Amino acid sequence: MRFFVKTSNYQSSNMLNMCDEDLLGKVIKNGNAQITISQSYYGQRLVDDTEAKTLLQNCSILNLVGKNTIQMSVDLKIGSQQGIKTIDDVPFLIVFKM
Repeated sequence: MRFFVKTSNYQSSNMLNMCDEDLLGKVIKNGNAQITISQSYYGQRLVDDTEAKTLLQNCSILNLVGKNTIQMSVDLKIGSQQGIKTIDDVPFLIVFKM
């Protein structure tokens, strides 16, 4: 599996934007809710699952989109099922680690 990621610093925290490889460039919507999974926000580089896991574990703010991305965060006990929202059958999750 591969994932698109973008990392940055936000208010002294490491932020990770991550999505499933096949979602980059797509627009998902449901009624008034819409998310553009853009190159500028998610597509800094393409990584494998090993590097993706490391990034998930080491960043404190996470913006996650896609079934594989979200499942990995849940498997690592970083994300929870209760926080997952879905638009057009695509799950997304925002996590702030304390």
